[in-house]
Amino acid sequence: MRTRSLALVGLSLLLFASCASRPPVEVEGLALKRVVIYRNGVAYFERQGRVSGDRVTFKVRKDEVGDFLASFAVMEKDGSSVRAASFPMHREEVKPPEEIKPPDEVRPVAGGGPPEEKPVASKRKLERVVMELDGGEHDLAVGYIAEAPVWRPSYRLVLDKDKVRLQVWGIVQNLSGEDWKDAHLTVIADAPLALQTGLEEAVIPGRPRLTDSNEVMMVVPQAETSLAAPPPEAAPPPAPAVAASPEEMEMDREELMAAPAESEKKEGRKAAARARAAASSRPMAKMMRSGAAPYAEAVAPSRARNLAALAAVAVSGGATRYDLPNPVTVPNDSATMLLLLDREVPGESSFLFAPDAGVPDSAAHPFRVARFTNNTGGLLERGPLAFFGEGGFLGQGAMDPLPDGASTTVPFALERSLAIERRVEYIQEGSRLFMVDSGQLTIQRQVGPRTSYKIRNGGKTTRKLWLRHPRMGGSKLVNPPPKTEDNLGTGSALVPVEVAGPATKELALDERLGQQQGTDWLSDLAEEAVKGYLADRGSDPGKVAALKAAWEVRKEWKKLAEEAARLRAEQSNLERSSEETRNNLRAIEKNKAAEDLRGTLTARLAKSSARLDQVIKRGIQVDMQIKELELRFREAVKELRIPPTL
Repeated sequence: MRTRSLALVGLSLLLFASCASRPPVEVEGLALKRVVIYRNGVAYFERQGRVSGDRVTFKVRKDEVGDFLASFAVMEKDGSSVRAASFPMHREEVKPPEEIKPPDEVRPVAGGGPPEEKPVASKRKLERVVMELDGGEHDLAVGYIAEAPVWRPSYRLVLDKDKVRLQVWGIVQNLSGEDWKDAHLTVIADAPLALQTGLEEAVIPGRPRLTDSNEVMMVVPQAETSLAAPPPEAAPPPAPAVAASPEEMEMDREELMAAPAESEKKEGRKAAARARAAASSRPMAKMMRSGAAPYAEAVAPSRARNLAALAAVAVSGGATRYDLPNPVTVPNDSATMLLLLDREVPGESSFLFAPDAGVPDSAAHPFRVARFTNNTGGLLERGPLAFFGEGGFLGQGAMDPLPDGASTTVPFALERSLAIERRVEYIQEGSRLFMVDSGQLTIQRQVGPRTSYKIRNGGKTTRKLWLRHPRMGGSKLVNPPPKTEDNLGTGSALVPVEVAGPATKELALDERLGQQQGTDWLSDLAEEAVKGYLADRGSDPGKVAALKAAWEVRKEWKKLAEEAARLRAEQSNLERSSEETRNNLRAIEKNKAAEDLRGTLTARLAKSSARLDQVIKRGIQVDMQIKELELRFREAVKELRIPPTL
């Protein structure tokens, strides 16, 4: 998205360098006309002018030769007349071992003089790149990339009662070694891929060495013996020749093409690959010897286009760019602040509760924040944001990258007249049939946190507050308040709250996530899940009928299981009571004065024993019926398959 600046204000700051640096590229007759600065450590430079003659010499810094060769483009008004571009190569001479000296920074000099500094190759050394032309005068434009500091944004936000004004400043640093005088300057909020290619370095790949060692037999071959066999029968007469069909010819061609693949398996993939490469290079070598230009007819170079149009297409696709309307001058070794944008944006001043470990009091008090929407038409990069209002400076904050149309909430101070308490509890609720397979029941429950906020407003006016509520991954926010912004990308939700003053307000936020778990067929969760599936009109009618029939058996099984549990509890109580009565009888066994008590206890023991016998007998009967019903139910659901339901 292209964004033109509404106003241009420059503020320069000299950067004092320790030593003067040379420009990455120097050339006579071609003045610097355009600089495009990105956020990836490179900038695009464009030079224009009229030159005459058959060559143009560029002086390129040694550390910039690779970028220059990888990105150098030249365009001419009436079509390209460039023939070639040459540059020197340097070989490092390898000294014999006895001449190699230790890699010390300094070496002592005989006679006790001052140490001699070891010569170090300077990266600032200039290399000459010569571009050959076809003579005459040429109206040229050349472009290339070179290393450059990234431009950095800085923002101002002016808060009024019902207005918010945004200013965007760009800080540009010129460390190129030359002044950018009356140049068209563009800054782009993008970081296109830029590589260090090293094209100026010679590359000679290694090759396999052919030796003659394999011609000498290193072992004695083992002889092979064949037993005598009867003479072979006469060969049948040849079949009459029949013309092959197109399908057969195609099959033969495929078999011939497949043959090298079998050869690769036997001789090795590497050897076969070298053989194919050598075979494919022979026609090209023949064309080169004969002077023919390979592929000249198939792919012809297109006519040169205007370089400015190329740059506009390359940098404007999906990126936000700021084109300054008038040429500017940025001196070397200086920084310049440029006002890129100044406009009103939708926004307001409010409060944000977002506890931060770096601000301990933020766990109980919200921040003062400015909330605004980006309507500039492009991306606002990450950068510092200063706030002004109420007749002075309010604070500072940091803004994350903000796309066009998005809103942000940036804190700049702490508000102590609002206090907040937060409490979290974990909730499990509901039961839904998820799957039945191999006689096993899997249900799905809704689980998640319930977060309660208690907000106390100590002021006298109504306050609008935003709660930054941390979200549980994969969960759903259940019935949030109106205008809640669920920002899944940040793992949080912004929840609006209005609190009258002075007053206290409470708010509960529920999050739920479906969680699967296996359960017993006799459990209450299983009953809730199955009843819901049977009542659901969207369930498979056939599976509903099968499950319903099995569920009738399960009802009897469940009833008997509950009776068995009651009988076991009663049996345990009777056994404990009988044992206690026996102990009491033993205690008064020789006491003749306790005849009446002994009779009461004896009658009670007899009654308990009779009831215990009945309970044990009924328990045995119930257990037998339970085993039968359980077996019938298991057989009924054994072949039942209900796939996972979402």
